[in-house]
Amino acid sequence: MKTIIQTRFLIAILSVFAGAVQAAENYGATEVPDVGKSPRWVIAIHGGAGGTEPADLGTEKASRTRDDLREALEAGAAILENGGTGAEAIEAALRVMEDSVHFNAGRGAVLDEHGVARHDASIMRGEDYAAGAIAGSSRIRNPITAARAVMEQTQNVMLHGGGADWFAAKQGLDVVNPLYFITEERRNQLLEKRAENPDTVADAADSYFGTVGAVVLDKHGNLAAGTSTGGRSNKRFGRIGDTPVIGAGTYASNQSCAVSGTGHGEYFMRWTVARDICALVEFKDESLKDAAEALIVQTLLPVDGYGAVIAMDPSGKVVFVSTTANLKRGVMSSSTPARVAINAAEEVN
Repeated sequence: MKTIIQTRFLIAILSVFAGAVQAAENYGATEVPDVGKSPRWVIAIHGGAGGTEPADLGTEKASRTRDDLREALEAGAAILENGGTGAEAIEAALRVMEDSVHFNAGRGAVLDEHGVARHDASIMRGEDYAAGAIAGSSRIRNPITAARAVMEQTQNVMLHGGGADWFAAKQGLDVVNPLYFITEERRNQLLEKRAENPDTVADAADSYFGTVGAVVLDKHGNLAAGTSTGGRSNKRFGRIGDTPVIGAGTYASNQSCAVSGTGHGEYFMRWTVARDICALVEFKDESLKDAAEALIVQTLLPVDGYGAVIAMDPSGKVVFVSTTANLKRGVMSSSTPARVAINAAEEVN
């Protein structure tokens, strides 16, 4: 009897693992782009792990999304080439994406159950573990800029809601009317969700993975990571996801790696995804590829926690891991040009 139970348990474990591997194979779960030999600097970005199907690759929207990804890479690269820091490059890159309507951040953010775009963002430096974040903001034009200001201008790590908006205004950052963020596409998306499920807010399985993020190695040899999002469409009023939580959606350490995530935020928080990836690299000496797959493919996927990460190690090596059919992404280094893709089946070029 004991042998039968053990056999059944082993079969169950192998079935879960096989499912994870199959998902990885189907969606091109891991990709390690060449960034050249001993690059002086590297920047990798993502624009979320959802919202695009293979049939959409040739559309005008897809073309504009690729253009935005390239523009974001080039904005960050210009900072790095001139000797700027990783935090400066991340802010420059993510501001481009926050100002675009093609991502779930800044002006293109989804709307919560009250019909308001509320933003979360965070940033972290790998050399000294300094970090800053804002959550639930409805007036800050560029949330990543406010997150950096929290990191550099306060003794705090996270500011929330009206407090974050007030802080940004006091710092002289761009503060706008909440209507600035609302686009017709996002309004229609919210109305459709309300029509499908009246009187019901979005749960952890009802997401739009359009979060934006970046990881960077600068000329000074320091890693940094940053992430910005509007969360999920029709999210519960007051809900905060993984993006502003250091160690969940964002983490950076010169001792291991820099990570930015996108996906089911509640799962990323419960499994402290970003920090655990770096911990596997630092304390178990796992490769960046294996560490990222261990969390995204082998840990989250079996419990229906979908999403993606971009990660970078101290040498500038980049890994993309996704368990959805999409991951808008791009990479550029001091010795390689900007290369982007918007679907998992697409090569970064």
